[in-house]
Amino acid sequence: MTRLFVNVDHVATIREARKTVEPDPLLAAQIAESAGADGITVHLREDRRHIQDHDVERIRSAIKIPLNLEMAPVEEMVQIAIKTRPYQVSLVPEKRQEVTTEGGLDLSSQIEFLIQMKERLTSSGIRFSLFVDPDSSQIEAAGRVGADSIELNTGVYSELKVGADMEAALEKIRQSSKQAVELGLRVFAGHGLTQENVQAIAAVPEIEELNIGHHIVSRAVFIGMDAAVKEMIHSIKEFSVLEVR
Repeated sequence: MTRLFVNVDHVATIREARKTVEPDPLLAAQIAESAGADGITVHLREDRRHIQDHDVERIRSAIKIPLNLEMAPVEEMVQIAIKTRPYQVSLVPEKRQEVTTEGGLDLSSQIEFLIQMKERLTSSGIRFSLFVDPDSSQIEAAGRVGADSIELNTGVYSELKVGADMEAALEKIRQSSKQAVELGLRVFAGHGLTQENVQAIAAVPEIEELNIGHHIVSRAVFIGMDAAVKEMIHSIKEFSVLEVR
């Protein structure tokens, strides 16, 4: 079945609104783990708008499932990753003024730099993933970097409603997934996914793993974290066609 990594960033967003100690993203991660999540994702932003350094350290130490650390491709974050040793690092672009990540990395302009970063992280036993748009040139560049995996940006798809445009966006994801597998890359996906739109993504056979956060945290406000995670797992299971690898 397609794996679910639960992003707990926006539990920290609520906490940081008051600069207090609650709600604790560590507790959210632990509840997600007990509810059946396959992994936890956190994005340590350069401006520390939600997740803080101590959150990464505490979650890494406390959970038994893998931790996926999203971060900008900058030296400060590399040092933190090497110190913390998450299961995986996912490189994402950052703009200080953006509300959330607006698009994938532009790999073609920084291939040699990313190769060097990959070598440093993988030599520390950390898996290396790249967040990219479903674009053939970016997939080809990810293969040149030698990443372990890519995470396809589902943001455009997630913003569309049923119709030709949505189907076209979905087809780009399908074709990019096939291209990535042919290049030896594992394929993950995420950004803006909800119960309503996740099913078509879970049905793409090449996609092994989904990163979902905002929708789960939003649902958790009303039904609780345990129920929100289980609800999403059910939606993924219903349409997942991935064979166990």
